[in-house]
Amino acid sequence: MATKKRMDAANGLIDALSGERERWTQQSNEFIERIKKLVGDVALSCAFISYCGPFNASFRHTLLNEHFYQMCTKLKIPVTENISVVKFLTTDSQITDWQIEGLPSDDHSVQNAIMITSNLSNVKTGKFPLIIDPQGQGLKWLRSKYANEVKVSQFSDKRFGDHLAAQLRDGNTLIVENCVEELDPIVDPVLDKAIVKQGRAMVIVINDKPHDFDDNFKMVLTTRLPNPLFTPELFAKALVIDMTVTMGGLEQQLLGQVIGKEKAELEEERAKLIEEVNNNEKRLKEFEDKLLAQLAASKGNLIDDDELIATLADAKKASAEIKEKLAVAVETRKRITSASEEYRPVALRGSVLYFLIVDMSNVSNMYQTSLPQFLTLFNEAIKTAEKAQLTAKRISNIISMMTKVVFEYITRGLFSPHRLLFVLTMACKIKLNARDSGKLPMENFQVLLKAGAALSLADVRAKPYNWIPDKAWLNVNAISEAVPKTFKMLPDMIARQGNEKPWREWYDIEAPENTPVPELDDKLDSFDRLLLVRSLREDRAMLAALNYVADVLGKEFAEPLQLDFEQVIDTTTGVTPIIFLLSQGSDPSALIESSAKRRKKQIIPQGGISMGQGQEQAAMDAVNVSFQGSGEWALLQNCHLGLGFLADLEDVLVKTNLEDIGEEARILITSEPHKKFPIGLLQISIKLTNEPPPGVKAGIKRSYGWFNQEMLDSYRRPEWKPMLFTQCFIHSNVVERRKFGPIGFCIPYEFNQGDWQASVQFLQNHMTAIGDDVKKGAQVSWITVRYMIAEIQYGGRITDNKDRVMFNTICEVCMNDKILQQDYRFYHSQHYGSYGIPNAEEYVKHKEFLDGYPEVDAPEVFGLHSNADIIYRTRQSQQTLSTILEIQPRGGGGGGGKSPDEVVVDAANDFLKRLPNEWRIDVVRDLLRKIGATMPLNIFCRQEIERLNVCVKLIRSTLKDLKLAIAGAVVMTPALQEARENLFDARVPPKWVVVSWPSPTMGLWFEEVLTRYKQLDTWTKEDRPAKYWLTGFYNPQGFLTSVRQEVTRGHKNEGWALDDVVLKTEVQKMEKHEVDRAPNEGVYVYGLYLEGAGWDKNKQRLKDPLPKEPPRELPVLYVTAVQGDDGKKQPGGRNKQVINKFDCPVYKYPKRNDINWVFDVQLNCEEEKHFWQLRGACLLCSVE
Repeated sequence: MATKKRMDAANGLIDALSGERERWTQQSNEFIERIKKLVGDVALSCAFISYCGPFNASFRHTLLNEHFYQMCTKLKIPVTENISVVKFLTTDSQITDWQIEGLPSDDHSVQNAIMITSNLSNVKTGKFPLIIDPQGQGLKWLRSKYANEVKVSQFSDKRFGDHLAAQLRDGNTLIVENCVEELDPIVDPVLDKAIVKQGRAMVIVINDKPHDFDDNFKMVLTTRLPNPLFTPELFAKALVIDMTVTMGGLEQQLLGQVIGKEKAELEEERAKLIEEVNNNEKRLKEFEDKLLAQLAASKGNLIDDDELIATLADAKKASAEIKEKLAVAVETRKRITSASEEYRPVALRGSVLYFLIVDMSNVSNMYQTSLPQFLTLFNEAIKTAEKAQLTAKRISNIISMMTKVVFEYITRGLFSPHRLLFVLTMACKIKLNARDSGKLPMENFQVLLKAGAALSLADVRAKPYNWIPDKAWLNVNAISEAVPKTFKMLPDMIARQGNEKPWREWYDIEAPENTPVPELDDKLDSFDRLLLVRSLREDRAMLAALNYVADVLGKEFAEPLQLDFEQVIDTTTGVTPIIFLLSQGSDPSALIESSAKRRKKQIIPQGGISMGQGQEQAAMDAVNVSFQGSGEWALLQNCHLGLGFLADLEDVLVKTNLEDIGEEARILITSEPHKKFPIGLLQISIKLTNEPPPGVKAGIKRSYGWFNQEMLDSYRRPEWKPMLFTQCFIHSNVVERRKFGPIGFCIPYEFNQGDWQASVQFLQNHMTAIGDDVKKGAQVSWITVRYMIAEIQYGGRITDNKDRVMFNTICEVCMNDKILQQDYRFYHSQHYGSYGIPNAEEYVKHKEFLDGYPEVDAPEVFGLHSNADIIYRTRQSQQTLSTILEIQPRGGGGGGGKSPDEVVVDAANDFLKRLPNEWRIDVVRDLLRKIGATMPLNIFCRQEIERLNVCVKLIRSTLKDLKLAIAGAVVMTPALQEARENLFDARVPPKWVVVSWPSPTMGLWFEEVLTRYKQLDTWTKEDRPAKYWLTGFYNPQGFLTSVRQEVTRGHKNEGWALDDVVLKTEVQKMEKHEVDRAPNEGVYVYGLYLEGAGWDKNKQRLKDPLPKEPPRELPVLYVTAVQGDDGKKQPGGRNKQVINKFDCPVYKYPKRNDINWVFDVQLNCEEEKHFWQLRGACLLCSVE
């Protein structure tokens, strides 16, 4: 009987172990292999946890596989190739637990969780994590994971010290949220692990006070800052971890969201499946562990161990059952995944839109939008999208609605210059991330932003026609290289014999973006057309961009969006503040008050409260009254003056329950943009802009809103009403003139309502002083009126001398006795309309008269040429595309599929190859002695060489160091990183600009370096030039002073003194290539471009430029010096102007100011001087 029992036990044991033999054999072999590589794998994993936290997913992969792994193989340490630290350091069941707690499912998030938990598991050896968590997902997961023991606080909390002490004592978890770049010193002892033993207890000293310390204490610091600049000391103390949500991770989350809404049963089944699989895997692991433990602990004959045999039987039965369930689960997972994938396009679009919104916060920190806000929009779009029977149609409806909802929500909070930027980037990003044939290649997008910035004229074939600007020709060559499928033959097409006429006609036409393109029209899609217009007619690029937006997204996205404030009020709550972002001329008070009046709501306090020192308590009282009352609105204005209060307000709003306040309570905030505005408050608020409509008409209407019929009737003199209206016109004119940039005003002054009111007050005082009796009273002193307006009321803001002259000219042209004439008009045009003065007594009639003003202003109404509109549109295009380039992530590939580092290294090699050698100053002195080292111009030459030498040396050293840093041979310093980013963007690194000159593109700048070098090198090695390129000098003023010195020395015998000598200039008829010898006295200079005017070479005078004509180079200018008395009789210097002479200022760069001013050149003209002053005419040494 005993033998039979043992036989049965043996058979049972054999049967039970039969299924395990194969698995144990396989695992044993795997363990042998893993043990061999265990040291290397552990080293890699430790390095990963210690060093990879601050970096994004792609750079972590690069560090792990291209650096850490290579180092191990180089040291001959056995290591697993392409090791997965996630699989090595955790289990599937652990990951599932984290996901159930709220951790995103992507690898990047799982890596972050491993780093956090591994460091918190042993406080004495690990570091406390400092999490970069802009979207708050890390904080949400940590709250859930440590829900039973966590305390969430922040440094601004008055009781933070108590919270820290309590968690230290009790051994619980402390989460410190909203950290800034510099942490409060109170946590330094904790970060430093300054733990000491007192008797049996462990204590830590904080603020000179000992606190009990429990080994179970955990602390996690989080920050909402997307790219904080922490100090190296903080990196040493804490484990910095980048927990920024990834596009793939968010896409997966959004897929779950949309499935949960559209296919709730699938999402429930998926969640249930995950939990079942996790439990089954845990059970299987438990059985395996229990079996191995019993086998290891068994003594004697296994046949006699009944418990072990029973466990084996149970394990085999359960294992078979679990494996069957897991096999079924695999099939179920495939079915759910297949059904879910149908909605993948919705999740992809949502992810693209969210990261576009994140990019906008780099344009202005006021454009912050939180992930919860976006998820609300995402769910709203799913809810409101039109239903459809076909799933594909339903998905299309959701995508369209989501795009529209996000567009409207974000656009209403953007300043007008950024709205087109946003919608253009939206269209491009959607196409860049498309997963079909309509995908936009990254090379095409890059060339849209950079065009020919990386090229120089030496790199491309000579342009075929003079009417093509140099920059446009570089752009043409750039798109031919970047987009060969469409534009490979474009330079040849333009240059082909017989093609000049059609291309010139297309170039000159008013709207090339809507005109067929010669030879290419049927091959172009909307993006190709945008590229072509951006290359040749940059001034029309944004209009072409609107066409592209309309083609990709729909016409409604290319049209202005009107703010619906009532809808905003309806969709917000008392704990979601509404922030109005203020700009020049915007005042939402009237909008808020009118809305409150319609809804019969009271504004607390009356008219709102303007923030400032000492207003914090009054503002908080207003908020409390709003919360506790019956729906009052708290209006807090100019909150950029009370940033400290805003942090307290955020804390109150976060802690306030919506159920505890009035349903119709609202918090309304107005603020100018400020870098230190609390991010948290921005992320829980709704942002709005309420910019005034542009144009002279809208400006005058705003001015009329500042007075009423009583003011019109305050004086009976006939001059009063025309003068008042003229003052409104002048104010609107000078405010609108700023949009034209330097050609409008050198400096964009913030003229405002206060300037207008001060001027009107003076007009009232003047009317009172002269009396109402026209016959007996004094006459209007127009000179006095103009002086007071231009020099006193507005002039207090004006800092540039040329702007002061400009404003005086505007007043002189507008404010004079001509305005008293019947039907007088400031400007009249057949195309645009008239700008007249109302001849009526009633205020209402005045406003009705204004309705007849043109909606779109001609540049001529400001005294500018029609080409000024081209300059304005070109600046708008440049600023928009430049800003889009600045906010792009730096991890993408360059043209031709190259990585950013490859692009930069190629550029560095090219520049180093072409860069000339530095001058030896001792050799330069010897060369200059041969042509007269003491001559003023030769002394000037040596000074220029010394300055350019500094530039050349810096270029060479930076490029060499940058190549070494990219190769990993030296440290990538912040200066080298800055140079790397700028070279990739084809921009001049700021450090180089400091020792050189500003330029919009790297290609043009480097070409100028070579040209400047050549001029100075030729000067020293051959002789003084016959003509001088004035643009090529650092100090053109010094050059002109040297000319004066040399001419004065030449007349030494005649008793000339330098202080009595002034410059005399005269435009020659010859061009620079016609100059073959220097003048007997003085110099010839070239390289000056006329902006705002043209030059009639035959009549030797100024003329209006042709339509669309870019700034043209002035013929050779003769510069000499004469005695002061002669200078008054002849053109030259800064002396009093004579008839038909215009003192044309010369500037080094397009940015006009007193620093860049060189001198004045008197140019012949037929018109009055104010005509060219209003035109903004000047000479530029550089037009780029």
